[in-house]
Order: sequence, then C-alpha cells, then structure tokens
Amino acid sequence: TDSAPRVSQRIGAMIPVRVSHNPSIGPGVVPAGVDPAYDAQYANHKGPTAHIGANGHGRPFSVAPGPITHTQTPYVTGTTVLGLKYKDGVMIACDTLGSYGSTKRYKNLQRVRAVNGTTVIGFTGELSDFDYIMTLLEELNTADFCEDDGKELSPREIYAYLTRVMYNRRNKFDPLWNSLVVAGTKNGESFLGTVGMIGQHYADSHVAAGFGNHMARPLFREKHTDDMSEAEARVLMEDALRACVMRDKSMMNKFQIAKVEKGKAPEISEPFAVATSWDYEKYRNPSQFAPGTW
Repeated sequence: TDSAPRVSQRIGAMIPVRVSHNPSIGPGVVPAGVDPAYDAQYANHKGPTAHIGANGHGRPFSVAPGPITHTQTPYVTGTTVLGLKYKDGVMIACDTLGSYGSTKRYKNLQRVRAVNGTTVIGFTGELSDFDYIMTLLEELNTADFCEDDGKELSPREIYAYLTRVMYNRRNKFDPLWNSLVVAGTKNGESFLGTVGMIGQHYADSHVAAGFGNHMARPLFREKHTDDMSEAEARVLMEDALRACVMRDKSMMNKFQIAKVEKGKAPEISEPFAVATSWDYEKYRNPSQFAPGTW
C-alpha cells in the first residue's frame, strides 16, 4: 500500500543525527555500525597511493588523499587567562586578541564564554580547537535541556568532563591545543580549576593559564584571600593583567572579565583597558645591561 513507503520514510527520519560526543566511548569517536551513512561515506576511503615516474625510475612519492594529519601547529591562538575566587563568587579575565603566529590579527575575539547558568570558561591556545570543545559542551547542554528536569551540569562536573576529553585526545596523539580555566558557582559553593592540553589539571583559589602562570600567580600568592570583596578582587585582577600585558608581546590592552556570583547567572563585561606606564627607568634603556643587543 501507499502507507508502507511513508512509514519507512518516517522511520528513516527518526535515526538520530551523529554527534561529536559519544557517552560510552568518549568524544569525537564514531564506531563502525553506529551511523550507516557515515560508514558508507568512508567505505572507499583509501590511504596514500605510491606513484613512480613514467620511465620507471626515481623514488616513489605519495599524493592525495594522503595520510591523516592532526593539529600539530596552532594557527590562531590566545594567551593568558587568569582566575580567582572572592567572597561572593569567582571571576576570570583575559584579553581579546587572537594572534596569527606573531601577528596581532584578530582584536575582538571573545576568549571567555558562558557554558550554562552556573559556569564560564576561558581558553588559551588554538581557537578552532576551543570551538570544538564548545560544541561538545553545547551537546551536553542540549541533552540536559531534553531531560527537562530543571538540572544542569555544575562547574565541577564540567571541569571533570573536560579533564577526560583532553586526556582522551592526548592518548590518540591528537591533542586539543588548549589550556582551559573553568569557573562557576552552584549550591553556594565557588569552584575554580584549570585543565591543560594533555589532561593535567588542578583546582585552587587562584589559577592561571599561559604566560600568566609566571607573571600573575606570584601576585595572587602575595595578595589574594578567599574572603576578599569583589572590589578588592577586581583591583588585584587588574594589577595582574597590567603585569602580564607589559611583559607579554602576545597580549593587548583590551580585556574582559567574567564573574559568577553565588545564586546569580554569569556576567561578562564589556572590553576595557588598564592603566599602563612606560616611564620606568629600566624601560628607557633596556639594553643598558645587555651588551650586544640593539
């Protein structure tokens, strides 16, 4: 009957769309048999083909499709991300620069983003890899929304998930070239942690990713306390940003601060600049004690 083709079409339409995250075997993996269309697409995929010159002489060389390659050289990258806790919540900060190699190419890049109603995340490293990470997190948010139970992942759960994602990709020798700072609050508890590109991770009252590990954390260790006010935390954060931007050629003086206070949704500030001064005595003649420099 005419109804049979329509029924088969409806059944075919109900096959779920392939996603990047597979709860059973990890993100970015599509096992054979899960998605027939995907299997058919790559059924005839061939490796590199060896070719020899028409005269039969010379060494073989390979042409397309060639070997599988991974991200081994980041292209568009961001640098330092800083984070610290304060009495009523947690804040993270970074600049808005995306560098193309050593060129300051993209100057309005938002490197800190809200994940859900409790968590924000900032990144250093490769922009495209971070976009992939955000795709994974959006898929988890969609799954939470479909459950319709009013619950969402906590900052600590997102942090734990990302440690597994980064370590999983490291074990495939195809790492995601990012260091991440995860911050948020839930049930009156503040959380702040960082995850590296090979899965190394730690949680603390103040963290840094990128060059800020060397420039900002000494200031945090000297001046930070968990019970400081938001205003005091903001002053300390701006001092740390100033210390970084005056020493890191890959930063620019245009920053955003994201904060998550207890019981409130994440807030991301408009870009701003910190006051800087280049009148320090040692800046006037930087090569004075370095013979042979320009």
